[in-house]
Amino acid sequence: MSRPRTVILGASHWHVPLYARAIAEEHQVVGFSDEDPSLVQELAETWGVPVETDWRRLVDLPDLELAYVFGPHNGMAEKCLALIERGVPFVVEKPLGTSLTELSQVRKAAEAAGVPATIPLVQRDGPTDQWLAKAGRPTYQRISFIAGPPSRYLSNGNPWMLDPAAAGGGCLANLAPHFVDLFLQGSHEPAGNVVSRISSVLHREAVEDHASLIITTPSGREAIVEVGYAFPGSPLKRYCSYTSAGDKGFASVNSDGSATFTALDGTTESAAFDVDSDPLYGSFVRRVAQTLEDGFRGLPTLAQLEDVMRPIWQAYDDHGGREDG
Repeated sequence: MSRPRTVILGASHWHVPLYARAIAEEHQVVGFSDEDPSLVQELAETWGVPVETDWRRLVDLPDLELAYVFGPHNGMAEKCLALIERGVPFVVEKPLGTSLTELSQVRKAAEAAGVPATIPLVQRDGPTDQWLAKAGRPTYQRISFIAGPPSRYLSNGNPWMLDPAAAGGGCLANLAPHFVDLFLQGSHEPAGNVVSRISSVLHREAVEDHASLIITTPSGREAIVEVGYAFPGSPLKRYCSYTSAGDKGFASVNSDGSATFTALDGTTESAAFDVDSDPLYGSFVRRVAQTLEDGFRGLPTLAQLEDVMRPIWQAYDDHGGREDG
């Protein structure tokens, strides 16, 4: 099978190095873009093509079969709509825009045009998700994911992540989609009531560095999702912990990868595995390659991302789009 002719838009996004090797192996990269070519010279060597400063020139290349959409969140919808107009399937990073309205516009346009699209919600079906599934359909789930300080975006070439107009928000918009998705997929219900807390007290940036959601489904299932940019810069990268109580028992996963599951009969099993999410991006690229001809069957959809982002954007609306403190 020939590798699909692929373009990458906005390649200085900090996730792109996590994709790059798999993209080179699975796709034929015919162009990639970034407003600042100095940030992506290594990718030019990896993919064997020069960087283009204007992404619009790439979407007009002949016989495109696939695109990856990165870059500042406030430019994502425009890129997606241009690809939809040309009938090019695409992968787009969450949150796809800075509002639910932008996301809905893209979702409706893609559905109307029959253009496949998917989102790297990479925690789905990953090791942590599979372990939590041992507890069955979650009744109560708690997830805490605390990443490094916001200053890391200044050092990795993505200063726009500290600009609310470009990013749409801070840790809530950036980190929480993965974990809201795990709960909604596991519970098989949409979010109902949402209670939230958003704060920027620790780092005093224009975007929040800590946020908590309590999501309740129509049947009363509940998830507590805590995210933050509150972990120090460190080789440890982050703190994370997960618990899920369901109809089969109670499952937990800790930052060091230690995990336990206690069944309803009181028996407990233990395991240890890698909870680092970075390796999941290469696996996602391979699934994109495997499912491209089937319209990304089995991968996250724009409609599912819309369900995920609805309670998140609601939280920002509830706080007037500003952080406490």
